[in-house]
Amino acid sequence: MGQPSFQASNAIIYLTYGAFLVMGTGLAWKMRNQTKGEYLSGNRTQTAFPLALNFIASALGSGMLFTYPELATLAGVQGVIIYALASALPLFVFASLGPIIRRKCPEGFVLTEWTRQRYGVVAAMYLGFMTLATLFLYMVAELSAVGQVVNALTGLDGLPVIIVECVVTTIYTSLGGFRISFITDNVQGAMVVGLIIIATIAIGVETKIDTSLIGPSGLTEPSLLGWQLLYILPVAILTNDFFLSSFWLRTFASKTDRDLWIGISVASGTILVIITMVGCTGLIAAWAGLWPGSDPENPVPGAIAFFVLLEQLPSWVVGIVLLMSVTLSTAAFDSFQSAMVSSASNDLFRNKLNIWWIRLGVVLLIIPVVVIAIQAPSVLQIFLISDLVSAATIPVLVIGLSDRCYWWRGLEVVIGGLGGIFTVFLFGTIYFGNALQGAKLILLEGGLYQEGWAAFGAFVAAPVGGLLWGFGALAVRLTVQYTISRVKGRRFDALDRPGPVEQELVRDGQGVDGDEPGSDVSPDVKKSAGKFV
Repeated sequence: MGQPSFQASNAIIYLTYGAFLVMGTGLAWKMRNQTKGEYLSGNRTQTAFPLALNFIASALGSGMLFTYPELATLAGVQGVIIYALASALPLFVFASLGPIIRRKCPEGFVLTEWTRQRYGVVAAMYLGFMTLATLFLYMVAELSAVGQVVNALTGLDGLPVIIVECVVTTIYTSLGGFRISFITDNVQGAMVVGLIIIATIAIGVETKIDTSLIGPSGLTEPSLLGWQLLYILPVAILTNDFFLSSFWLRTFASKTDRDLWIGISVASGTILVIITMVGCTGLIAAWAGLWPGSDPENPVPGAIAFFVLLEQLPSWVVGIVLLMSVTLSTAAFDSFQSAMVSSASNDLFRNKLNIWWIRLGVVLLIIPVVVIAIQAPSVLQIFLISDLVSAATIPVLVIGLSDRCYWWRGLEVVIGGLGGIFTVFLFGTIYFGNALQGAKLILLEGGLYQEGWAAFGAFVAAPVGGLLWGFGALAVRLTVQYTISRVKGRRFDALDRPGPVEQELVRDGQGVDGDEPGSDVSPDVKKSAGKFV
């Protein structure tokens, strides 16, 4: 068995955390005089290559060692390709929409700030709550994943590792804020790319594939699940990315639109390759005869296909994967922590509350995160819960990005988002013929890979139902406003195009070749009144 010794495993894990702690606190000490704005965000400070490394570090976590190989064992080559494309390509939404939102809301650094300006306080609070809830779920998933990875690779209890990771990331992100997370992600992102290259070469050289198993496995053939995922995964991942303020912070941190496009292009291509390679380990495990194993009564779960494969490899390969896993998890978790602090400060307290109270709140929140994570829930199911919520909310939210839809209000966004979730319940109740099963479908307790059309239907019901509820709310609102205007004898003005409430000249300095930092911001920035109704 290729498991490293107890002493070696502990050395790899805790030396890695120690290195990140020393590096993070050292850098944070140099930045101790930064302003509150610099602590929360880094608008227009980063060039393309650091952005790319940051998006790579933020997009990948140790949970990928479970989810992508598992899908490979269920949907084969088709599932690996779809999952890889659906994970990498949605990053381009930040390159395409980021400049638009920054032009409309140049002083913001998270999506909620634009939402407040466009839709009013109620809609912003709604999105802020959803954002913080999503970050909470992602933190749970990341700690759960790293605990399970450590246990699978070394046999050690994952709880001490989880606690140490929380302490280390809390210390240096508390001292340095967003900027320290950005810098450490540069190092961690570069490390991950290098370690994955080494691990991939080692697996390719050491693993023996039985070619006679390839055809009978059926993993090279398309499947119903694979075709369903062609719709489910892009919708789930694309909409959920909107809720991750760690991505928006990095989007606003780009110096220019050109840097943003280049950085995301590099990150997306790199992530596509990495995820494909990790997913293929599920295929390799099957074709090497390691999955589902020789015992038909106790088959090897697809979620641990990657780790079953590693058991056949030398201990030094497992050590590299362990180092990579700790690095991945630390990079993802510190991004979520700093994003939660920035989001909570901006969304809930308008950056008026002392930042150390926000930090204390996030530290206290980590306690239930750890408690839930040690229960070892399904990493994929945690992601799916937030995916359904985002699939219901984001379609009705982005309508307001179009200037032609000036009549769309915050009421429609909130009603549409909640209505989309309710529509999933209605669909589940009809599909299963049982209200309890319909409620469980919201949590996708049966998983994404259950037989039939339940999961597919849920991800159709969420966005379509959200849009229908949103337009229904629009019709009701306009009807009520029209009736009130007639009763009171005044002009119906609910469909009038709003005029500029305020104009300000944005001057961000001169750049190079006409691409100055502020070149994507109109000289006259028109701010909407942000009406809820």
